[in-house]
Amino acid sequence: MYEDLRKQSAAELTSMNFPGYAIGGLSVGEPKPLMFEVLDYTVPLLPADKPRYLMGVGSPDALVEGAIRGIDMFDCVLPTRIARNGTVMTSSGRMIARNAKYADDFGPLDPECSCYTCRNYSRAYIRHLLKADETFGIRLTTYHNLHFLLELMRNVRQAIREDRSLDYRDEFFARYGIDENSKGF
Repeated sequence: MYEDLRKQSAAELTSMNFPGYAIGGLSVGEPKPLMFEVLDYTVPLLPADKPRYLMGVGSPDALVEGAIRGIDMFDCVLPTRIARNGTVMTSSGRMIARNAKYADDFGPLDPECSCYTCRNYSRAYIRHLLKADETFGIRLTTYHNLHFLLELMRNVRQAIREDRSLDYRDEFFARYGIDENSKGF
């Protein structure tokens, strides 16, 4: 979180002319506003014509905010980890598919999603699989979460191309239920 050390590191690393650059140490429990502040002063120090990678970050809000700030690549266990526990990302926010209220819900995990899981399986069936400890349930929720994030990033890229990234962010955050006090996933 030390700006002077980030600047020194960026200067030394960019002088070595690597094919790309990683930013780390920002997904270890610090508040999201602090992570975004560090990105605000670190990303401009890295070459814009080379890939910039934010290590260990994968919540929807961090992906959107990072991309807006110039990050090109991310990686994180979040979508698969929460899927193993029955939590899925949907267009209207996080959903816990294991919850009893989905026992008789024959709709898709996310009515706006076109993934294999949402096209072929109901919330009730996925809940049954998860409650019965069937690994197929974990596969379906994992597939859905990965598809969700891939679609999110496709939409972010399109919004950036159309010069409406901030509007897209605000619209997505409002629908997903993200505010400055949420964890973002």
